[in-house]
Amino acid sequence: MAYNLLKGKKGIIFGALNEQSIAWKVAQRAVQEGAEIVLSNAPIALRMGELNKLAEECNAPVIGADVTSNDDLTNLFTKTQEHFNGGVDFILHSIGMSINVRKSIHYTENNYDFTHKGLDISALSLHRVLATAMKMDAINEWGSVVALSYIAAQRVFPDYNDMADNKAYLESIARNFGYQYGVKKHVRVNTVSQSPTRTTAGSGVKGFDGFINYAEKMSPLGNADADQCADYCVSLFSDLTKMVTMQNLFHDGGFSFTGVTAAVIEQMEK
Repeated sequence: MAYNLLKGKKGIIFGALNEQSIAWKVAQRAVQEGAEIVLSNAPIALRMGELNKLAEECNAPVIGADVTSNDDLTNLFTKTQEHFNGGVDFILHSIGMSINVRKSIHYTENNYDFTHKGLDISALSLHRVLATAMKMDAINEWGSVVALSYIAAQRVFPDYNDMADNKAYLESIARNFGYQYGVKKHVRVNTVSQSPTRTTAGSGVKGFDGFINYAEKMSPLGNADADQCADYCVSLFSDLTKMVTMQNLFHDGGFSFTGVTAAVIEQMEK
């Protein structure tokens, strides 16, 4: 059901790769709620993924951008402002990558060149996106920026590896830039800490299937899926949440505040 929550609004969705992607679902929901969007991803993702299919469905242009490149981001915002004849009202940052995870390198043995690359893509990219947008006055007043995070930023999940560090830094950037952009133009910046979700990136974490089952048993409401995350992001893009900023918002069925559940105890006693 659509409520026209984003009627007349315009935005950029970073990170949609395929139908499993949370960003893919957010793009669909934003358009259903009346928004116009631009889709962006890294050049390699544009070659590997299925973004043109989503672009056709959403009637959205695709503008490639390497988020580690200031020039690419300047080009993205320039073309987006030209396309919309003005600024945007919302941005989704759904970007994360760890070479250490991909190569199954243990956290205590991390390759630091890989660490730097992952940090640049997964966290510093949010700072770069916001800094570029601010310089170009590319986000309209009372705009909203949402970045996707995970509870490993606060708690230890050993196989999440250096992505946990990346998410912690991502959340810090959201708080600090949320202050700066709020003072300057009432732009709000938040992170959403989502349940473990069966995306292409998430499924690459060692032991993911076991953990998603554990999280389901630990969450009073169960795990939040990608469609439900898209609903939540749309609410944060809307005018209904104009005074919410600098927050890390848990969207995880209650997992984050549950010590133990009967289902987990029963499983342990078997």
